[in-house]
This record gives sequence, C-alpha cells and structure tokens, in this order.
Amino acid sequence: MAGAVAAVPGVTVAAPAPAQAGPELVAAPLRLSGNEILDRARTWVDAEVPYRMNEYWSDGYRQDCSGFVSMAWGLNRNEWTGSLPRFAYRIDVDDLEPGDILLYQSRRSPHGGSHVRIFVGWADEEHTAYNAYEQAPPHTQMSEIPLPPDSGYRPYRYKYLSEGGDSGGDLFDDFPGSWSFGAGTSNANVTRLGRMLRTRGGGPYYQAGPGPRWGTADQRATRAFQRAQGWKGPAANGIPGPATWRYLVDGRGADIGRGAPGPASPAPAAAPASARGPAGAAPAYPGPGAFRPGRSGPHVLALGRRLVAKGFGTSYRSGPGPTWGEADRRAVEAFQRAQGWSGREADGHPGPETWRRLFS
Repeated sequence: MAGAVAAVPGVTVAAPAPAQAGPELVAAPLRLSGNEILDRARTWVDAEVPYRMNEYWSDGYRQDCSGFVSMAWGLNRNEWTGSLPRFAYRIDVDDLEPGDILLYQSRRSPHGGSHVRIFVGWADEEHTAYNAYEQAPPHTQMSEIPLPPDSGYRPYRYKYLSEGGDSGGDLFDDFPGSWSFGAGTSNANVTRLGRMLRTRGGGPYYQAGPGPRWGTADQRATRAFQRAQGWKGPAANGIPGPATWRYLVDGRGADIGRGAPGPASPAPAAAPASARGPAGAAPAYPGPGAFRPGRSGPHVLALGRRLVAKGFGTSYRSGPGPTWGEADRRAVEAFQRAQGWSGREADGHPGPETWRRLFS
C-alpha cells in the first residue's frame, strides 16, 4: 500500500499495491454483459459503500476503486489498477459502451496515483462528458466527468464480456472458489451450481429457482450429491469444494437418489490435528488471519458451529460454512456483546479470548 497520494486527473485517491482478500483464491471471472456489470456496480452505489483502501465490504471485495471494479466484473480476488488490464483489452474512446472502464495509471507512482471508473454513458451528444460509477471518497457514487482531449484515462473493455443477459450458464469450468458459496453469498456461481444439481437429481430440493442467492435448498442439494458419492463428514457438509464442482461439471459420479455411491475422491479435508487439540480440549486458536474476508478453513466452520450451538446463529441464513463471511462476523459480534464487551472488543473478529470463551 503506497503511503502517498499522487495527483490524478479528476480525483485525488490512491490505488493500493496488489492485495487479495485471500491468497488461496484463483481468479475465475464471470462472463457478464455490460448491463450485468452495471447492475453489480449499482449495488455498491445504492449502498453508498464507504471508500476504505484497507477494508473489505461484506461481499469480500476491497473498498477502493480497483476492488469496486473487481466486484463489478465478478473476479474471484481483489485486483489492483495495475492488474485489471489482464482482464480487458484497449478500445477507442468513441467505442465506449456501458460497462467499460476508464483507467488512469501513473507511471511515476503506479501504486499511489492511479484510479479506475466504470463507464455508464455519455452525458451529452458531443461526448465532452460522461457519467461513471466510481469508488472514491466519501463513498461509491455516480459522477458526471468532463473528458478533455488527453485526460490520461484509457478506455478498456472487459475481456470476458457475454452478449446475453444470463450469465448463469456461461461461466468458466474452473472451480470459482469456496467463498462463492455459503451464508450471505449471491452470485452467478450459485445459480450455475443449482442448475447442475437439478440435472443430477436435485430438483426436489428447489421449490423455486435455483437463483443467485445461496439458500437452504442449495446446501441440502449439495449435501445430497456429496453423500451420493459416498462422502461423509466434512466432505459432505453441503458446501461445494473443488471435487464437488469437478464432479458436477464433468458429469461424474452418482446422481442424487439413484445409483450406487461413486468412488471416494479429493474432498474438503478434516481439521488438522493442530486445530483439534488434545481429546476433550478446545481447538487451538488459529490466529486472526484465519478470519478475514474470503478466507476458508476448518477453523471457520468449527467457529460457526460453536456459535450456533451456543445460541448465536441467528445471522446465518444457511450454514455455517467453511468460508468467513459477514454472517460469521455478526454472530461473533453478538457473542462478544453478550460477554459485556463493546467497542473494539466487540468488533466481530474473534481474538484469543473470544475463542477461549466460545470453546470453554
């Protein structure tokens, strides 16, 4: 993260050095239409997400300009202004269409003087100004911006643009990352998962949909499919991992409700011995880094289950699951406040004392 803020045409904000919500995540972009990109961007505009270079919104994306575009493009990690062009190609200014971006990259200070906006449309017939969504202080906003002959902003178009309006069936086959699924998530990967599960016998679990918002039907159908493969325990927790996704994409294994269980395959691993601790003892505290946006692991799942067992699970719409999310943070905050704590002591992020009291 650059400490200085360099002068940028039209805005005075800094762009961060490369940072990700979780280093284990692999970018698997969605195929989206320009209108779908604007729809995703508008969710932040409507919510007036505060501009914070070092903080993450409830959906796991960093609250700066490049995190905003990463969210709108459906990338599975937080890119920065220097890496966004890998997911796009240059176009002429006159070819700008809704959903394109305008990117300023400072050569002298690429980490401290760069900015990016999402093009919404021209503000006049002469194309001397345009409307854009941008993440800038104090919060996400729509702005009308003049376009001088050489503003320093370069137009790009998303490389994985789709022509249709339904991205649910037009995704890459690579596993999108466990953070796409679980309580509070809503994205096209959930829709595609549901559609694949329906074709494998999971239709009875859905009274409507499937749709982009994760729900009980998705988890129950996923668990049924995992059990049909003969998986048990953490491998059949109802949250799709790489093995579940691969089986669904490739049409492998047994269908739900018919056929013999398929052979075992790589699936979500059980908690390591270091996390379980001695028999009858509380699991070892894994450190604060295990509970950051987008992080996944057995510690998150164990924490969520313990919160539910103690009566602090009302924030979970379904789950809990192995990926840290806003539902987990709210449940932890409720538990901390029940201890009489406030302020930083009740910020929803489990520290050693929260962990000890939960598992005592």
